[in-house]
Amino acid sequence: MIQRFWPYVVLILLGAGWGASIPLTKIVVSSGHQEFGLIFWQLAIMSVLLSAVVMLRGKRIQLGLPSLKLFAIVALVGTVLPNTASYTAAVHLPAAFMAILIATVAMWAFPIAIAMGQDRFSWKRLLGLVIGLIAVILLVAPTASFPDRSVLWFVPIALIAPFFYGIEGNYISKFGTLHHGPIETLLGASVVGWVIVTPAAVATGQMFNPLANFGAGEWALLANSLIHAIVYTSYVWLVGRVGSVFAAQVSYMVTIFGVCWSILFLGEAQSPYLWASLVCMIAGMSLVQTRSKDK
Repeated sequence: MIQRFWPYVVLILLGAGWGASIPLTKIVVSSGHQEFGLIFWQLAIMSVLLSAVVMLRGKRIQLGLPSLKLFAIVALVGTVLPNTASYTAAVHLPAAFMAILIATVAMWAFPIAIAMGQDRFSWKRLLGLVIGLIAVILLVAPTASFPDRSVLWFVPIALIAPFFYGIEGNYISKFGTLHHGPIETLLGASVVGWVIVTPAAVATGQMFNPLANFGAGEWALLANSLIHAIVYTSYVWLVGRVGSVFAAQVSYMVTIFGVCWSILFLGEAQSPYLWASLVCMIAGMSLVQTRSKDK
């Protein structure tokens, strides 16, 4: 019995952890620190944690120009660019909204995969994309759901992050990670991303010392970095045990928990439109992620 149900328990725990990162991001940006400084410290913390994991596993990263190119691409489209957009949008948008919008990564991944020759057209998956679009409209169009129309233009900015995640997933799917495992790839990308973002943080005056005034925002940043490192490592472990198809269902858990944690811990207002949007987004994700032979 335990052998049968433990993968579902792990899946729920991973979704709960990743989902918690969404309201944590809202707390992080409330500290007043700006995106490049926050990304600098997030990557620094992840680099230290993942280095420890790699050392404990007895692994070594073999570097070369192809590896540096891979790490740079993953760093840019997987962290620096999407996190810049997410931190910018999170200042103005409710965390529950962010949790639903981030789920559009599946919607972006489908047309990107077709454009890259990674997938073929499917009417069922196109329907999923349309339902996902309806979910976004339900979230932001009604005044009752989105009363502050002055920050409406931050919604497209929030959609930049899942767009880049869609690019990242398709790039890795098509070109692979060379001779590097997933954890080593994430470590290399974290270090290279840290090098990339440091000049930007310094040049824009966004660098800060988190120890100077360690408060709720700094604790949230530390927790967010820990969650990303631990959950990603656990996700890779789960894929190795039960396969990528089963493990991919974590995306549903992330969205559901992201919305619930945001309402529970941040006291964000609820509306029927938000719940309708959540249902539509999950339905759209289930169709877009289907890999059937249906056309």
